[in-house]
Amino acid sequence: MRTTLAIALTGVVALAASGCGTQERQDNQLRPPAPIVMSATITPSRINVSPSRAGAGPVTVIVTNLTGNSQTVTFETASLPGSNTVGIRQQTGPINPQDTATIKAQALPGTYRVKVAGDTVAPATVLIGHKRVSSQNDLMLP
Repeated sequence: MRTTLAIALTGVVALAASGCGTQERQDNQLRPPAPIVMSATITPSRINVSPSRAGAGPVTVIVTNLTGNSQTVTFETASLPGSNTVGIRQQTGPINPQDTATIKAQALPGTYRVKVAGDTVAPATVLIGHKRVSSQNDLMLP
């Protein structure tokens, strides 16, 4: 009797488990490109960014303030080429002298400026080109 009950229960569990899931096909999405890290330095006369060219995708800009005053940095583009869409505008809070801040953005193709308020420090230009390839097969990425 116990054997029959065990077989019947196993059949019911197997039947219930086969009803789970879906037959609908789902395509895997590729991972985004690995982030590019750019270094920006604010000096009393200008902003330097390295590298100044990159492909489209996630961008992290680490900004160091080497001036004697607090600075607020803006990473921006006016509008996307051939589009009425407003571009990206990311801004840091005030960066104290000898301190750093980080700007993260999903950069699209176009020309970007890295600038501070006022006219005493010349802005830097960053060129963002075609979309970078997926990091799908790159191992040990964060």
